[in-house]
Amino acid sequence: MNQNKRTIAIVCGGDSSEHDVSLRSAQGLYSFFDKVRYNVYVVDIKGQDWHVNLPDGTTAKIDRNDFSFFENGKKVIFDYAYITIHGTPGENGILQGYFELIDLPYSTSGVLVEAMTFDKFVLNQYLRSYGVSVAESLLIRRGYEHLVSDDDIMSRVGMPCFVKPANDGSSFGVSKVKNIDQLAPAVRKAMMESDEVMVEQFLDGVEITVGCYKTREKSVVFPITEVVTHNEFFDYDAKYNGQVEEITPARISDDVARRASEITSAIYDILHCNGIIRIDYILTKNEEGGLKINMLEVNTTPGMTPTSFIPQQVRAAGLNITDVLTEIVENQF
Repeated sequence: MNQNKRTIAIVCGGDSSEHDVSLRSAQGLYSFFDKVRYNVYVVDIKGQDWHVNLPDGTTAKIDRNDFSFFENGKKVIFDYAYITIHGTPGENGILQGYFELIDLPYSTSGVLVEAMTFDKFVLNQYLRSYGVSVAESLLIRRGYEHLVSDDDIMSRVGMPCFVKPANDGSSFGVSKVKNIDQLAPAVRKAMMESDEVMVEQFLDGVEITVGCYKTREKSVVFPITEVVTHNEFFDYDAKYNGQVEEITPARISDDVARRASEITSAIYDILHCNGIIRIDYILTKNEEGGLKINMLEVNTTPGMTPTSFIPQQVRAAGLNITDVLTEIVENQF
């Protein structure tokens, strides 16, 4: 290990259903990072098992007192953590709070922003107050299901609708509900992933996703990707098993692309984000026949495999993902 280089931890794993997906993102990031400039290690955390994968194929236990480990008898302390956990504890503020306590710079937004973006219902209500268009939704909490009636759902949200975990970073537990009889099973399915469930209005339109990052010197919004799936919706199989077309740049007008990019940049600033984020939208027709841009969710630890949306968009922008990651790291020093 070169003592003159910053030492970076790519922190992956986590405790959600997307643990293995996170490991694939970590491998993607490891291949992208500049090894001439940085010492790079992959740190896998799950429950109480925190370990670093060493170059010789062995592992070393992470000391959680200062996020260090021993390699060849020498203590190694990280300078920076690049978080690529999809779900808890890396996408909901918990890990960010830990890194704040030990004063270690990290790649994502802060504790409050992570907690808020992880809670889809809370985020929607917050951004709605800034004029961002979002779908109508209701929240059902475990143990308080009786407070939301079928009539409430029909009058506020309507059918069909989506039932999804409110506090989860994955596509697990999501159902498209077409009639009221399917509602209770869908809620039970979602509650296997989260204690809070969001029942959300179905919006019929074109789905797009937009990546963005900012530093002290620049603001970058990547080319937009159009997401086309022949499944009922952009579910786990569509997202990770290739049952989707990803078209970059999206087949939308220059005006709609400009508006979506401006909204993405504005949301980044409203939330005071850090690092790379990706925002998903659905384009629907408004009463005048134009396109309305509706926000679906904000991803603060987007997938980073070579075929994920962000690396695709970086390539479409004519940028180098290695340079982008270097800018993001160095922006905090």
